[in-house]
Amino acid sequence: MRPAHRPRHLRAVLAGHGLTRLTDTAELVTSELVTNAYRHTTGPATLRLRALAGARLRVSVWDANPHIPPPFDKDPGPPHPVHPVHAEADGGRGLFLVTHYVDDWGGYPLGGGLFGRGGKLLWCEIGPQAAERVAAA
Repeated sequence: MRPAHRPRHLRAVLAGHGLTRLTDTAELVTSELVTNAYRHTTGPATLRLRALAGARLRVSVWDANPHIPPPFDKDPGPPHPVHPVHAEADGGRGLFLVTHYVDDWGGYPLGGGLFGRGGKLLWCEIGPQAAERVAAA
């Protein structure tokens, strides 16, 4: 997978499920999750979008690297984690932004048995309230 995840495809999926209100938030978090997978694994990666009840969307990214990065290595939910990245750092802020702009999130390692591939899965859920937070920012 390349980091240019084709935002046009994402917009079409959201429109097909009546979730266009989530477009800005979905583009932001999908870009961060896919870019993280691209930058930190040498193997394949997969993006999955799933419409949920209540006008919600789940964005999941699997990659072959089993390391779960912060803050996805912690329990999800409020209060959102404090941003521990140094001001001079070149990176490390993206996943913290994801946790701030979504309703729920998590990550877990995948052993060789579930999909036969190992690695990890990072996911987040976006609903109307999350979309309002991004619009307000």
